[in-house]
Amino acid sequence: MSRIASAPVSIPSGVELNLEGQNISVKGPNGNLQFAAHKLIRMEQEDGKVRVYSRQDSKEAVALAGTTRALVNNMVHGVASGFEKRLEIAGVGYRGQAQGQKLNLTLGFSHPVVYCVPEGVTVETPTQTQIVVKGADKQQVGQVASEIRAFRPPEPYKGKGIKYADEHIIRKQAKKK
Repeated sequence: MSRIASAPVSIPSGVELNLEGQNISVKGPNGNLQFAAHKLIRMEQEDGKVRVYSRQDSKEAVALAGTTRALVNNMVHGVASGFEKRLEIAGVGYRGQAQGQKLNLTLGFSHPVVYCVPEGVTVETPTQTQIVVKGADKQQVGQVASEIRAFRPPEPYKGKGIKYADEHIIRKQAKKK
């Protein structure tokens, strides 16, 4: 059996979890999340913990049990404290500014780039060269950060572009004459 699936997911105070058949919904201070589990998975809720089991002993069922347990854990963590990704903008004249549900980026193109932020995710710009993406859904936060980074990925020669805060860009040496 999967080692990840065997560990129970503990539910912190302030988080409400409902299990109805294969559907699980989690409610907390940061929002509501829902998930429909695969039919090969069985979930049980007991005294502040959720356990995930596989209904069969097949390789697929065991893998799905570990994946489902990780998804449920991310949902509980997301509605309790949330997820965040930090991006940094590098380059002369490159900057970003959040205005409500829109992110205005100046990235050296002949036009400004306007990104509409989806529901459930917030974008903040503490400085002109920093972007903070926050939300309860880990997948959605990562997707939004990836889409913002894709407008101008960091290039290896000068390091200009948008990169994750913890990302290290391997620099190349310029062509020698």
